[in-house]
Amino acid sequence: MTSTRRAAGAVEGECSVTRSRKPSVFQIGKVRDDGRTVVISGWGLGLCAIGCPCHRHPSAGTLAIAEDQRAGKLGLASFREGGCDCCEPWTADELAAVLRDFEQLSSLDAQEPLAG
Repeated sequence: MTSTRRAAGAVEGECSVTRSRKPSVFQIGKVRDDGRTVVISGWGLGLCAIGCPCHRHPSAGTLAIAEDQRAGKLGLASFREGGCDCCEPWTADELAAVLRDFEQLSSLDAQEPLAG
């Protein structure tokens, strides 16, 4: 999944957007910030678009979440020595924006019934 955010110092209305690779999101969770600690809970993350094998446990093949409460970031653990740079963790602000957008879309009335 690719995240889009306004570059630092950008003025609204200007087209100064940066893009970066992020782990995919398959489950929406919560973001709570009390000013001292950011708690990010309930999110389900999957592989980034590259599908880099560095995020899979060498023997179990599973993914592991890496959470940094001090920095307010949530990403995937890397099992590669020295880490990897295929994707970067989500920030609490980015996840809060995903949650806000999801809630807005969920509140829309569908014009047509879903297929199925």
